[in-house]
Amino acid sequence: MYYCMLRSSNNNGKNLIRLVKASVCQKPPSCETSSKLCTVCTHSPVSSNLPRPLTHRTHHTTSYRYVSSTVRRKPMPSAFPVIDGRFQPVHKHVYEANLRNSLICQQKYLEHKQKVLKGGGENAIARHTQRNRKVLVRDRLRMLLDDENYLELSPFAGVGLPYGDIPSAGCLTGIGQINGLWCVFIANDATVKGGTAYPITVKKQLRAQDVAMQNRLPCVYLVDSGGAFLPLQSEIFPDKNQGGRTFYNEAVMSAMKIPQVAVVCGSCTAGGAYVPTMAEEAVIVHRIGTIFLGGPPLVKAATGEEVSPEDLGGARLHSEVSGCVDHFATVESEAYEYTRNIISTLNYELPEESIIQPEKPLYSSEDLPGLAPRSYNYSMDVRLIVSRLTDGSRFQEFKARYGTTLVTGFARIEGHRIGIVANNGELTYEASLKGCHFVQLCDQRDIPLIFLQNTSPAPSHTFSRAKAESNTNRLKAQGSMMSAVACASVPKMTVVIGGCHGSDSFAMCGRAFDPNFLFLWPNARVSILAPGHSDALMQTEEEITQINEMLEEESSAFFSTGRLWDDGVILPQDTRQVLGKCLKIIQQQEYQLSREKMRTPFLRL
Repeated sequence: MYYCMLRSSNNNGKNLIRLVKASVCQKPPSCETSSKLCTVCTHSPVSSNLPRPLTHRTHHTTSYRYVSSTVRRKPMPSAFPVIDGRFQPVHKHVYEANLRNSLICQQKYLEHKQKVLKGGGENAIARHTQRNRKVLVRDRLRMLLDDENYLELSPFAGVGLPYGDIPSAGCLTGIGQINGLWCVFIANDATVKGGTAYPITVKKQLRAQDVAMQNRLPCVYLVDSGGAFLPLQSEIFPDKNQGGRTFYNEAVMSAMKIPQVAVVCGSCTAGGAYVPTMAEEAVIVHRIGTIFLGGPPLVKAATGEEVSPEDLGGARLHSEVSGCVDHFATVESEAYEYTRNIISTLNYELPEESIIQPEKPLYSSEDLPGLAPRSYNYSMDVRLIVSRLTDGSRFQEFKARYGTTLVTGFARIEGHRIGIVANNGELTYEASLKGCHFVQLCDQRDIPLIFLQNTSPAPSHTFSRAKAESNTNRLKAQGSMMSAVACASVPKMTVVIGGCHGSDSFAMCGRAFDPNFLFLWPNARVSILAPGHSDALMQTEEEITQINEMLEEESSAFFSTGRLWDDGVILPQDTRQVLGKCLKIIQQQEYQLSREKMRTPFLRL
């Protein structure tokens, strides 16, 4: 028995294979016996041990099940050259100065980490576990996920805000594996302010939903919320990207066929009540899970009637009477087992894990803290960083002799082919044209892009007619590169390894240009100008001092991540591991079956 193999393309330009049994294909007999392509229907015979098609009609009129060739085909071998990542003696004093600064930044990183791991503090943890008999949020994730090798997003969000510290913004978000499938999780931490939602909490939840939509990842909500913090209601409720956007996103994600599951493992009060009722499937835990718009105190104030939380909106009521939830769990561990079983019903066809291990870099990632610039003047050749991130330290550079202040080229990270765009000086006219060309090239070839950002600390000033003409050309070229980056349909990831300043950062896929993920090194600076570069813009010494002090505080990586301007601060030596994980996560959307058609959202009742 033979099958006919037809090649075609889907809407994303992916090469796909359609399989049809030869006996129903109505092709000439020569097709079955010849190894050449048929001149009538361009078929080639393939082995009979391939899977049977879903339908058996003439191939000219039938829609077939598509099997992605990216799963079955053998990847092309990489012939990229190895780049020289050795230090020169002249670099020693710069490396040592950078290393001293990185150790200070790393200490600050560890202090922030300890702070957020404590959640709401010892008293809040004791009340949560002993009086309320609930499981801590990180223990919930251990029961839900396959392992602890998950990617946590913005763990330091909420620290150092004007209205006080809100550790982890009162909720944990990230991406972990459930039955082998990468899923976004949004888990309220009720030890922080009793689960009350602050403006930063809403912002973090919306960012997690954006990640789920952009990368087509299933989303699991672990809901234990006390509703909005009323004194800050003007920053939570009214605007487009505030509280109500969560529910809008849930509807849109359902229409995009992105699965959503909610676990009610605590209180769902006020707006929080809509999260489980709009999810496709919901699980509730007996005695601790409740769903209501107004709790017992509000009922008593309005009607004088006393009612228990369980009778007003408990697990039995919603699983037996209202139908707002689908699964009743007696204890929390059972609820997460239900959730894992629900995830196993999703229509994904995951490939087998590759037994071939990717090449490790020839140079140690432990050198990277010394390559993280303490300031722009301490930047070293960015190829030294690239050589410690890519497989086998291999890198095929593109336009190596043109626009040398921008390094572009192809490489692999954890076996994934990627394009790298890295600052190696000012983003000049030539460098911008080169970057524009390379970004469009990667978009044409469907290759994800990684930006290593370390931009110029201040804009280039115009002091002569020749400089004015140069800046005008540079402006046009940077505009072209911005357009290329904005319109590129391939996944984009940005790591700020030094400075993120001014308009150059837009061309290097800053936050405003919607990268799939954006991370900072602890030494990174994020501001319109770098500290110490405001002299030309200010009139008096007092103004200069005031602005520089402000920039020094507000450009810190920890100031940025506390306000969710990024997806988290990562240590330089962990960068390769984090990027490899992100590339696996992004690739998963290729394995979801029947995802092309846009449908109306799933409605529970």
